Amino acid sequence: MRTYRYPKKTEWKELTQRPMIQREELSDVVQNIFEAVQHNGDKALLEFIKKFEQADLETVVVSEIEIENAEKEISEELKVAILKAKENITRFHAAQKSEIEKIETVEGVTCWRESRAIEKTGIYIPGGNAPLFSTVLMLAIPAQLAGCSEIILCTPPDQSGNINPAILYAAKLCGVSRIFKVGGAQAIAAMTFGTQSIPSVYKIFGPGNQYVTSAKEYAQRFGVAIDMPAGPSEVLVIADKNSIPEFCAADLLSQAEHGSDSQVVFIATDEEIFMETIKEIENQLKALPRNEFAGESLKNSYFILLNSIEEALEFSNLYAPEHLILTVKSFENYIPKIQNAGSVFLGNYSCESAGDYASGTNHTLPTNGFAKNYSGVSLDSFVKKITFQHITENGLQNLGKTIEIMAEAEGLLAHKNAVSIRLKS
Repeated sequence: MRTYRYPKKTEWKELTQRPMIQREELSDVVQNIFEAVQHNGDKALLEFIKKFEQADLETVVVSEIEIENAEKEISEELKVAILKAKENITRFHAAQKSEIEKIETVEGVTCWRESRAIEKTGIYIPGGNAPLFSTVLMLAIPAQLAGCSEIILCTPPDQSGNINPAILYAAKLCGVSRIFKVGGAQAIAAMTFGTQSIPSVYKIFGPGNQYVTSAKEYAQRFGVAIDMPAGPSEVLVIADKNSIPEFCAADLLSQAEHGSDSQVVFIATDEEIFMETIKEIENQLKALPRNEFAGESLKNSYFILLNSIEEALEFSNLYAPEHLILTVKSFENYIPKIQNAGSVFLGNYSCESAGDYASGTNHTLPTNGFAKNYSGVSLDSFVKKITFQHITENGLQNLGKTIEIMAEAEGLLAHKNAVSIRLKS
């Protein structure tokens, strides 16, 4: 881990850099995968599965029997936990539904907006060493609440060709239409073009590594929308003398264990807390089963000592973290100063893991600085807004002259005539 004591502001920009694979390398790999899937469909997918997952499959489709058996393979304790998380996530996202409000802008001119679900949505769930069944809840629940008619899910199989049973259980519980055994950039390509088995979709959701993120960006060239450029996970923790080093270290490691390309940043305004937290990280790291991943992540991470919470928040807004944890006294006073963050956790007991699993907020969030211009996933992510207007005869009389003057000034006389011909009648 890299430590910095009171770095100059001219050095801050360098400290906000994330570990990245060369863009050229990413682009070339993703483009080749997309071309193969576009031209060869399922055949290409099965070849990629054999290459990347070392699984020899005859189909990418998850059968109904596999889904039914999954429920028997997970413990009752885990089922109860998933159901509780589902309840909280549903409650939080259902509250985001808005009522239709009709506005009379001018007498006789009524305008309003209505939501329509994005009919065909695709969900990508990372697999590998940490199959994120919690992400199924975070994406499928708002999709179902929004009324999406088709929700498909892609996730990589293990070497035996199986999907983690908790992923299958959560998918069935949350109304996923169909599930497929394919991961990586090839899964994004399949949902973009469609194959013999996998339908194309209108919008793709879900986190992933840098190849998946690059693939989602590439998919936009073919008219498919994405939730956001969500790449490797990250957290920024701000601490003062009231923070608890043991808690801070645990939060930092909870993100570091996601993978070697994850990044954590710790900012303290108290040197004793700063040093104790570093010591705690070293102690806790030894006991983690995924300490190899966390250790690699820590090599790309920063531990910074600054003069004040205000300065720490200034740095945080420049970094724009996916997760921001504010473990400081009187945190309420600093909320207005938070400008760029995906999701914020306030106080010593608001661990980031709560948002990852069960508090109710969504954990699919912008990374890599995109919190400057993207929001996390919400109910709105699964709908589009359509505007409506109704103009009465009296309304056109009230508004018509304004339209005629503006249309004529732009030289669009057919636009003017569409009003004039009605006014004459």
